[in-house]
Amino acid sequence: MAFHSPQQVAQKAVEAGVRKASLSLLDKLLLGFLGGAFISLGYLLDIRVIASLPAEWGTLASFIGAAVFPLGLILIIIAGGELLTGNMMAVAIAVMAKKVKVSSLINNWFWITIANFLGAIFVAYFFGHVAGLTAADPFLHKVIAVAEGKLEPNFIQALVSAIGCNWLVCLAVWMSYTAEDIGGKILAIWWPIMGFVAIGFQHVVANMFIIPAAIFEGHFSWMDYLSNFVPVFIGNAIGGAIFVGLIYYVTYLRQDKKAVK
Repeated sequence: MAFHSPQQVAQKAVEAGVRKASLSLLDKLLLGFLGGAFISLGYLLDIRVIASLPAEWGTLASFIGAAVFPLGLILIIIAGGELLTGNMMAVAIAVMAKKVKVSSLINNWFWITIANFLGAIFVAYFFGHVAGLTAADPFLHKVIAVAEGKLEPNFIQALVSAIGCNWLVCLAVWMSYTAEDIGGKILAIWWPIMGFVAIGFQHVVANMFIIPAAIFEGHFSWMDYLSNFVPVFIGNAIGGAIFVGLIYYVTYLRQDKKAVK
């Protein structure tokens, strides 16, 4: 199974960041919509699989849900889509490499956030609420419980949890760049995504699905959602841009190191 070295992957991440920053507004909106929808479909699959499992199964049920959740990022990487959390790493490392302007990063993050939200809301409302896939027990009970678990932590707790989440998500994206074949990419994606879901970390785009899904059924409020969005967005940005992008930029791409070599 062919794969690229970490140094080669760093270059590929920069190239990916440049491509993402250069997308037209229409492409950002369409691919971002798909990204939000795909992550939400993965979350919907998780809920539908585990909601009726017996409580006696304990954390095994969480593992089973986490095992199917990676469908979302697999669809994004293989079929095509734009995901805010991955872009927090890829576009950031392209900025560090001086291939993309900071203004382009802000533009990309802004429009992908909007488009991801629209995709997530689409799945939450039409598939969850209208089609009834999250509107009745045991699925509704699980949606409410999961959403409550996302909203319960305070600002700092949610922020730190979000750092851990996007550290793993961006490592999944990073490792997908190492593989040349679809099987290798899927395997690289699966482990880190399964890990962040099983741990219970906070993902800004996944929360765009699960919290509104509960809101559409009459639980919680949009202010509750906003109070979660802000710290999770910041934490995800730190996890992706610093814990992955900056560390690997300094390690593999910094100009003074390249000059020494």
